[in-house]
Amino acid sequence: MTAQFDMFAQSHEEPGVVELAALLRSCPLVLVKKLSNNDRDWARLPNKHQAGVYISPRERDSGFFPNLVDKPRSDGGAAIRECFFRTEWPQVDEVREATRLVHYTSKGPETHLTGVPKAAFATLSPASFLVIGRYGVDGAARFQCLTIDSASDDALVLADTLDLPADFVAGVFEPEAALAAERERILDFAGEATAAWLGGTIAQFATANAALPSTAVLARMAREQYLAGHHLATLDPFLIENPGDTVREISRTIEWELFRKFQRRERAIELVRTILGDTPGDVTVTAVIRSLIDNIGEVDRLMLSASQQRKSRAGYSFEHQIEAMLAAGAVPFEKQVVMDAKKRPDFILPSLARFVKPVPGAANGLILSAKTTLRERWKQVQREMAGGDLFLATVDENVAANAIEDMATLGIVLVVPEALRMSRSTEYVRHTNVIGFGDFFRTELAGRRMPEWGCWAGPSHGGQ
Repeated sequence: MTAQFDMFAQSHEEPGVVELAALLRSCPLVLVKKLSNNDRDWARLPNKHQAGVYISPRERDSGFFPNLVDKPRSDGGAAIRECFFRTEWPQVDEVREATRLVHYTSKGPETHLTGVPKAAFATLSPASFLVIGRYGVDGAARFQCLTIDSASDDALVLADTLDLPADFVAGVFEPEAALAAERERILDFAGEATAAWLGGTIAQFATANAALPSTAVLARMAREQYLAGHHLATLDPFLIENPGDTVREISRTIEWELFRKFQRRERAIELVRTILGDTPGDVTVTAVIRSLIDNIGEVDRLMLSASQQRKSRAGYSFEHQIEAMLAAGAVPFEKQVVMDAKKRPDFILPSLARFVKPVPGAANGLILSAKTTLRERWKQVQREMAGGDLFLATVDENVAANAIEDMATLGIVLVVPEALRMSRSTEYVRHTNVIGFGDFFRTELAGRRMPEWGCWAGPSHGGQ
């Protein structure tokens, strides 16, 4: 079984993960906010007026923060509602005695958390998180705050532990309840595994139920579930309003839930086999307790986050869904074709021959590369260009502005889901070399290239 990250460990090579694990383990109530660009820009750019983090009315009025009270005013202006409380910021070794939550009623619902350390926000990637843990209630409440960089392993641990959806914005959670719910899901299937153990067929049961499907099979299952749920017969990108959001939902939500379902089965079976073994017999309560004590480390690992295994499979999922969309749209392509110097781009459109030797006066072929996360990997992709056009598809939210600008100077066009393209948490909307999947299919392909490639691009495909 793939080794899992131990959120209950006392030490780990990533200090941030330890701090996050400690907060989630000990704190009864946690507020999580995905940071918008404005929530970060004030700490890293000059001439920004916002000096803190926007808090939505739902979270403001949830009971998580102290009650807002009217600030006395002598000028007769619109009411200002505020409260002050102590916040601790262990990552930057600061304590703020008077962090302020303030609502200027003249500005509508807009509420800000101010009096927070700039150092905690200044270097964060786009779509990072603010996590606030509340200990105690009312006047005795104290708040511990962490900022979680979206490009770090901490972000995966946070998302997996609290089961944050791909389109998550903000919410208040009870971590122990989230962990208990995950344990219950595992233990539900453990009952079936125990019955198999009692019948002496645990090994056969494990073979039939514990193996994760291949990435291609899991991708197909997710795709079929999406199509059924949306009453669609095809994944044709020319017939879907926002095909990028569709790819994101299939690969980052539906397929992830399917993956977790299979992984829970895997963990449940491993749990039963770890505690009881493979051979049924007269098992006493004392023997079970002793086995639990002897194997407590392994039991903990079986109950923990699937983040690392998720990371290793996510890229294949994204690539499978793009391939299915290309095929459904009748877009000609070749996959993983070996070019010179052993370059192997994900997709070449319409073909390697057309890419290497363009037809005079016609639109060139292109390379479409698929990367779930970019970080520095886009520099590897750049070597695949071979003098042609390169489109880089991603669902990565945390690509920094300077990286997008560097890609623009090299002629790389980013293709992202439509919701991410316009999101206030990403840097994409600020750059002209970023387009949505819909623009890629309808404008770049059907509107410009496919007719010149001799491919069908009828009215429903946005063609002539």
